[in-house]
Amino acid sequence: MVESKNIFLIGPMGAGKTTIGRQLARKLSYNFYDSDYEIEKHTGADISLIFELEGEEGFRKRESQVLSELVIFENIVLSTGGGSVLDPLNRKVLKENGIVIYLKSSAEKLYKRTADDKRRPLLQTDDRLSKIKKILDEREPIYIALADEVIDTQDLTIKQIIQKILELIEINEND
Repeated sequence: MVESKNIFLIGPMGAGKTTIGRQLARKLSYNFYDSDYEIEKHTGADISLIFELEGEEGFRKRESQVLSELVIFENIVLSTGGGSVLDPLNRKVLKENGIVIYLKSSAEKLYKRTADDKRRPLLQTDDRLSKIKKILDEREPIYIALADEVIDTQDLTIKQIIQKILELIEINEND
């Protein structure tokens, strides 16, 4: 088990990583970081503009840089971008620097949660549900392989999810 007390939340867009991460960090008195927000803060541009100007490849390079800077902190909760796990180096730095928790949800639930969201470049398509299913098909095996723990958020409240994470952390500390 990893010595660090960092908690990294992975999963697709709309899984609740930022909402849960922020509240979890508050409960633990940890610092909270959202990798997408940190990219926007570093560049002064929003994610959509970065995608437009640099494409997904340019965005992923920026994402890797931000992740490598954040994982070295201690006692943080980090909400990662849904696609950050695509890069093997990102997977390595997450695995080596904290507990990785996959917030799992169905494509239909993710579709509902992101229905009105105009800020997600990969979902700006006419068939959003098909796009979400395609993304999940591609990434879910990676999420599962990388995760120390998987939490199915499907029918849980935010409070229940946070409680599950707190219990998992306690169990891991006692191992």
